[in-house]
Amino acid sequence: MRPNSYLQMVEWLFFGYFIVIYLVYATLNVFAVFRIRRYLQVAELAAGDNIFSSLDLPVSVIVPAYNESDSIIMSTRAMLQLEYSDYEVIVVNDGSTDDTLQKLIDEFNLRPFPEAYRQRIPCGKIRGIYKSALYPTLRVIDKENGGSKADAMNAGINSCRYPIFCAVDADSILQPDSLRRAIRPFLEEPNTVATGGTVRIANGCVMRDGFLEKVGLPSNFLALVQVVEYLRAFLYGRMGWTQMNAVLIISGAFGVFDKEAVVRVGGYNREAIGEDMELILRLHRYFCESGEDYRITFVSDPICWTDAPEDLDSLGKQRIRWQHGLGQSLALHRSLLFNRKAGAVGWLAVPFFYVFELFGPVVEIAGYIFMTIAGLNGWVSWETATTFFCLAIGLGVMLSTSALVLEEMSFAVYPRIRDLLKLFAVAILENFGYRQITLIWRIQGLIGWLRGQVPEWGEMKRSASFREQ
Repeated sequence: MRPNSYLQMVEWLFFGYFIVIYLVYATLNVFAVFRIRRYLQVAELAAGDNIFSSLDLPVSVIVPAYNESDSIIMSTRAMLQLEYSDYEVIVVNDGSTDDTLQKLIDEFNLRPFPEAYRQRIPCGKIRGIYKSALYPTLRVIDKENGGSKADAMNAGINSCRYPIFCAVDADSILQPDSLRRAIRPFLEEPNTVATGGTVRIANGCVMRDGFLEKVGLPSNFLALVQVVEYLRAFLYGRMGWTQMNAVLIISGAFGVFDKEAVVRVGGYNREAIGEDMELILRLHRYFCESGEDYRITFVSDPICWTDAPEDLDSLGKQRIRWQHGLGQSLALHRSLLFNRKAGAVGWLAVPFFYVFELFGPVVEIAGYIFMTIAGLNGWVSWETATTFFCLAIGLGVMLSTSALVLEEMSFAVYPRIRDLLKLFAVAILENFGYRQITLIWRIQGLIGWLRGQVPEWGEMKRSASFREQ
């Protein structure tokens, strides 16, 4: 084969990659539009007829906390003010070395509570259980640090009194009606085992006494770009997969689960870096292999507001961990790949995540390098190289702007024209530098996973939104 033939083959490989990913995302976008439209119609009908007002399933809200002194009081207040009739709040202090536990004791008048504790799934040693004298539904579990959020979640599940539990990060704030909306799939489809809600960036918003007082955009550019990223990931990425019962990720910041289903698969994996995705893949694998009917869904309008990193160091560590966790989770459940029992999960979602999410950053960066070198050396025409770069950048712009359009058509969380124009500008600008940096971080995470390294985490600096107002 002549050198020119090799070059053309490589050239078409990169073009083919972007064409396929365009088609997949366009399909997901169409599915998301129909799913959101149908969901909004049902939600409006349910709200008008008050269908679910007397059908609240009892729910245990679990909040794992490690050194969350800055946000734990506001977050716990938010959980105690949810518009839901029958729920409890369980804060798990995972061996914090700061004053997280003492703040909880002082703020909520906690007293030692002699509760029988049944350990159904493995977790670290429990040091004590407290109950609030002010809020009967609030309990705090104090345990030795288990080395992972998964260990803290397992301790919370062991202490749950109710058949459904909601996992919420300690640096997150739920809107008052979020739990009621997130529980709806369990009422509509009894075979539901897990559902997730939308997570949005709280930076730039005003929080007061556990309530979202004002929605706003962050002034920090890194946080602003993440607003667009989260819209893109949640609004049509996960909504699209929901249509096929092939959701692979429910964010650890906000997810609702059938407790018995999670206990049956062994709880959260304490060795997993991305414990949230690993659990969802394990649930898919268990129910596919057992042949039981089940649903794992995503609901677009229950909103959880979370703090986003505003410095490159914290953001880089976060993305490296995410990519490492992705590789680890897919490897642990590789038997789902093209499994005849796994349906869309095994034949569409898992292959997509392998090719485009796990190894996609390598292909994209390699494409940038190859086309630049090939253009400079005259191996390909500058027209061809320019077309490639337009295709690559156009993909990012298309994904982000379509998510913004979908947001405006459906939920309009950012109603001000000025905010929308700023987000559309960021949706374009992120493709010139920021996107490439995140690709490098993801490649670092991929290499770290392949080499068996454990990624660093470190402490993330809190934005002003998560300081008491």
